[in-house]
Amino acid sequence: MLPAAAARLLGRTLLRYLFKRICVNMSASSFTAGAGKRLRVLVDMDGVLADFEGGFLKKYRARYPEEPFISLDDRRGFWVSAQYGQLRADLCVSELEHLDRFWAEPGQGSADLWLLCLQEKAVSIWESQGFFMDLEPLPGGVQAVREMAQMKDTDVFICTSPIKHYKHCPYEKYAWVERHLGQDFLDRVILTRDKTLVAGDVLIDDKPDIYGVEPKPAWEHVLFTACHNKHLPPRPPQRRLLSWSDDWRAVLDSRRF
Repeated sequence: MLPAAAARLLGRTLLRYLFKRICVNMSASSFTAGAGKRLRVLVDMDGVLADFEGGFLKKYRARYPEEPFISLDDRRGFWVSAQYGQLRADLCVSELEHLDRFWAEPGQGSADLWLLCLQEKAVSIWESQGFFMDLEPLPGGVQAVREMAQMKDTDVFICTSPIKHYKHCPYEKYAWVERHLGQDFLDRVILTRDKTLVAGDVLIDDKPDIYGVEPKPAWEHVLFTACHNKHLPPRPPQRRLLSWSDDWRAVLDSRRF
């Protein structure tokens, strides 16, 4: 039998060895888990994959050649409707105060206001049949999403907000995805009016501020540069993608750890 002092020394040595091995294994496991973390990427559609701004301006000028318009270089603010409403109220009612003078006589109401909205020139463009279907892909976007979908441990979803006038928009968004990304991608389409409720690691979106029910969404919002937001100064820690030629792979890789 070992003397008591020797036994205690051996015991302490074995404990230190075991503790060291446990720490090494935990560290290795943590690194492996981080490196292999499955990433969920949410990609906006209008203004990120599909050229909403260019498509709108083209159809607006074709339908209303005599009306004033805003060039892409002069676009400011996310809402097209708000900026056109500032040009002239009948182009698009942009503020609630503008609605007061359009209310009907007592006894009438929202139906008349709805008829007015149908006549708003700017709004009528994206509410018309074929608008979303006909949007051209933005350069590099379709290829980037296809490449993301092939990356190891990466799930990609198209996360897009349909307009409230739903007669054509939801169907055409699905049809656009099928046309440009293939039928398999239809299972990756998420239509929602509130993106804060969708779980993900990264949301690539051209809207500068995204609010909803969830005050702290799970995803990091990476701002995709568009004509309406390119003038905005950087707002750290928010990151930007200048285009699909920018290093989007580095953005995704940074979220795996």
